[in-house]
Amino acid sequence: MTFSLVARCAETGMLGVAISSSSPAVAARCSYTRAGVGAVASQNVTDPTLGPLTLDLMERGMSAEEAIAQMSAQSRFMEYRQVLAVDAQGRTAIHSGPNSLGIWTQAEAENVASGGNLLANDTVSQAIVDGYLSAAGHIGDRLIAAMRAGLAAGGEAGPVHSAGMQIAGKVSWPVADLRCDWTEDCPIAAIAAAWEVYKPQLDAYIQRALDPREAPSYGVPGDD
Repeated sequence: MTFSLVARCAETGMLGVAISSSSPAVAARCSYTRAGVGAVASQNVTDPTLGPLTLDLMERGMSAEEAIAQMSAQSRFMEYRQVLAVDAQGRTAIHSGPNSLGIWTQAEAENVASGGNLLANDTVSQAIVDGYLSAAGHIGDRLIAAMRAGLAAGGEAGPVHSAGMQIAGKVSWPVADLRCDWTEDCPIAAIAAAWEVYKPQLDAYIQRALDPREAPSYGVPGDD
């Protein structure tokens, strides 16, 4: 009941996840990034421990493929899980258990991997990868373009209600973490609208954390 991608920007080294589902608050349970390490999406009968575990393994020096293999070997009920990973070198790996729901597919290329379950058809994951590779600009723009491509290819078999996008840069926290936890409208459109507002302010929010003396003003009440 989910489709997603994990990706790396070859130019900046930024890492990201974008995801959408018919379930509520999908990004809260399924999206994980760590600066300089990788990005992971853990979905399909979700176990929220798998994302941090996979990132921990990559941080210890494993490639995405090695981390997915080790995570799968030491975790339970992997026949029900679908886990995607990209590491800081752009290597990708996917585990899709045989009990993944409905039509499930996966696709990957250098710097990007996509997977989904309960999909409308078997072209969605490849459409997401192609959408990411053909898009230009900031990794956030490319993640949204990829999700829109997946939706245009059919998306989930039913309507999606939640979505999220998380991006890691050079600091220890996600530099963007945008979510739509429930809507009767299109949650991917909601994330895209939020990104248009957030993108111009992203660097300023980082600067405010690192050194507020140099941070720009945004004209909020009481801000001189």
